[in-house]
Amino acid sequence: MRSEKKKKRTWLRVTGIIILLLVIGIGGYAFSVYRSLTNAVDTMHQPIDRKSDKRTEEVSLQNKQPFSVLLLGVDQRKGDKGRSDTMIVLTINPKLNSVKMLSIPRDTRTEIVGKGTMDKINHAYAFGNEEMSMNTVEHFLDIPIDYYIKVNMEGFKDIVDAVGGITVNNDLDFSQGGYHFPKGEVTLDGKKALAYTRMRKQDPSGDFGRQHRQREIIQGVLREGASLSSLTKYQSIFAALGNNVRTNLTFDQMMNIQKNYKSAAGSVEQMTIKGSGSKINGIYYYIVDDAEKQRLHDELTAQLDVK
Repeated sequence: MRSEKKKKRTWLRVTGIIILLLVIGIGGYAFSVYRSLTNAVDTMHQPIDRKSDKRTEEVSLQNKQPFSVLLLGVDQRKGDKGRSDTMIVLTINPKLNSVKMLSIPRDTRTEIVGKGTMDKINHAYAFGNEEMSMNTVEHFLDIPIDYYIKVNMEGFKDIVDAVGGITVNNDLDFSQGGYHFPKGEVTLDGKKALAYTRMRKQDPSGDFGRQHRQREIIQGVLREGASLSSLTKYQSIFAALGNNVRTNLTFDQMMNIQKNYKSAAGSVEQMTIKGSGSKINGIYYYIVDDAEKQRLHDELTAQLDVK
């Protein structure tokens, strides 16, 4: 009996020493990660001079207020400013532990705020960068858009490679960019992921199918980036983010989001916009009627807890 107790105490001491060493090691490792992260965020940070007409006071992330982010995927190739072919509005409510993800079809016809013309919503970026994109989406949905995150889709392959590749569940057999994507579980490196997101013409769902694949890629990157195996790749991950992502979120704001909104990430609801395709003066547009806009507005204002 004494021998068993002695063994238990010995194992407790050994376990305690191992845990202590791990904590010390992780502490030094965490500092290295923290330093790399702050450097990446400094590079990513791109403030803009803009005030939302839908917010009387700036949203407080410290006080856990619901907020919105416009995610812009810009197909920006060499010598070309590009257009925001991916436009996703994320609304996060920590009280409801809820995230709503709304993809806006790039051909959606709306007023380009600041330009004074009716055009495809993705043209707003080409006309006036992030500010005009935020103002136009804010007007289209009649909700406040608080922050933006812009991802260079051409460089997105670097981010996928940095996390070690991703796995998606493909629901359509197709070929694109010299690669074949069979139905079922598919593992993608950066180049394959880029080709996977760019396919549109072969998809019976058109742009909606493309949006679905884009969301899969984004969620795959987030999933792999949050995994323990990615801890050893943090330097390449942060370097890829620094090179290809721009946002008006500061480091402190990101830390507040990580601290106060983490539980909301467990429940992500994907929303869709109902509309119809139509040609106006020979140009294809996606038309969203007033009733559908009102439905989206009501759901998103409830999520953001604004009137």
